[in-house]
Amino acid sequence: MPQADLKYSADLEIEPVELLARIEAIIDEHDSGAGACKGRAYPTAEYHHSHLLLDIAVLSKPHRNDEWANALLGKLVHALAQYIPKPCHVAVGIGFLSPYYRSKPPK
Repeated sequence: MPQADLKYSADLEIEPVELLARIEAIIDEHDSGAGACKGRAYPTAEYHHSHLLLDIAVLSKPHRNDEWANALLGKLVHALAQYIPKPCHVAVGIGFLSPYYRSKPPK
């Protein structure tokens, strides 16, 4: 199950729930075995320069190599550009969860 943390300056007029749903859809389209993406949005009223940071974390799997990560990165960067209403600094990172990470869906 991927994790998505969306951190951004509060001056950006975005719809974080809609954006997190789009991020989940992109991950699912890219890797149908990824599962539900647990997303969180953190607007901040205190910041220096308008910005948006998206951190994605996924489990390490044999097929999730550099090519896989770079292709997903490109798709995410392209999608974010469509949601940001004004110029700002945008950063996207993809990382891998520890092999000792466990997550269970709700019952």
